[in-house]
Amino acid sequence: MSWLWAIIVGLILGLLAKAILPGKQQIPIWLTVICGIIGSIIGNSVASGLGVGDTKGIDWIRHVLQLAGAVLIVWIGDMFWAKVKGRPRT
Repeated sequence: MSWLWAIIVGLILGLLAKAILPGKQQIPIWLTVICGIIGSIIGNSVASGLGVGDTKGIDWIRHVLQLAGAVLIVWIGDMFWAKVKGRPRT
């Protein structure tokens, strides 16, 4: 069941990241989900490294780091997708 949660969290974080980034992103939804999953993994790793990966209550710092990771990975993924497809990024 954890893979289902990874997809759901990846979709939510990926869509939030696309909303935060300026301009229109050209990556498809499946790549957005994958970028969101990768971003959440990176955010979790950074949170664990900082010692805030698991706290009492809601892990706000971990969630912010997951979103920051998703924004970074969606941005990179969008640049890569535009380059592969040969379209200029708008």
